[in-house]
Amino acid sequence: MTRRKLLSIVPGAAGLTFCGHLFGRNRAHQVLAFYYGWYANPDVSGRWAHWPEGIAHEPLIGRYDCHDPKIVQRQFEQAKSAGITGLIVSWWRPGDFQEQGMPLLLATAERVGLKISIYYEAAKPRKSPTHEATEDDLLDILNRYAKHDAWLRADGKPVVFVYARALNELHLSGWEQVITQVNRRYAGGVCFVADEISNAASKLFDGIHSYNPTGQTANKSVDEIRAWARATYPKWVATAGKRISCVTVIPGYDDTKLNRPGPRPTTDRHGGETYRVLWQEAVAAQPDWILITSWNEWHEGSEIEPSKENGDRELNATPEFARRFLR
Repeated sequence: MTRRKLLSIVPGAAGLTFCGHLFGRNRAHQVLAFYYGWYANPDVSGRWAHWPEGIAHEPLIGRYDCHDPKIVQRQFEQAKSAGITGLIVSWWRPGDFQEQGMPLLLATAERVGLKISIYYEAAKPRKSPTHEATEDDLLDILNRYAKHDAWLRADGKPVVFVYARALNELHLSGWEQVITQVNRRYAGGVCFVADEISNAASKLFDGIHSYNPTGQTANKSVDEIRAWARATYPKWVATAGKRISCVTVIPGYDDTKLNRPGPRPTTDRHGGETYRVLWQEAVAAQPDWILITSWNEWHEGSEIEPSKENGDRELNATPEFARRFLR
């Protein structure tokens, strides 16, 4: 199971310089939700996967299987109706359960009218100082899937999100090599969006984001969460500069069922107000893209997919803000 970063470092934006190699600031807004295709049950896949590991809430539709076409169709239709424009799909390794579901996700996204990108979660062990194993892994993904009409693109280039773990495994210097080689070998180039809010990342990558702000929203009241977001989101946008700026909203966060070392940075949902307040401040910050953590990370209690505990409260709140942002 993935371990999620809980805190973003947000330096001041003064004195930034930008390579400006991909974008200006006139780009289409996107509302993108992180999606996990790792859940399985015996009825569809002949085994349980991920559900037994501990979840914060129970899915309203039961413990489903992400290889079930009816489930994926239902999820994608719900996301589309909520104003979500695309899904960032967790990616670990070729041939695993999640990779096997990629054709279904892409086909369903095309049919429903959503876009798909991946969250590159873990870099491959280096084969040489040039990190060619990670380079080959990314090129394999791109060559098999990124030409699909449902793949998310920016300025005509396929988008790949890179999670903090993968960033840290190669460091920014290693990723500079990977990006250079992938762009050299993949016709037309690739748009990489990094899970790091920093000046250094904004100079190297085509966009920057933070997966999970719960380290900064934990144990806060609604008013404190609003004050944090109002002060922080504009800094994220400023740090991105001419690159793709992303602001992340969460409905809450609770990973206490996973037996991780305490104390855990739990963000209360406050009856749905946490999500609404973060959305309000996200729209006001005027980023390029707003990211939702998450559609269905049930282990960490950050899902907006309907649950038995919270119903469809956060899902039903999404269209109001998505429409306001996308118009």
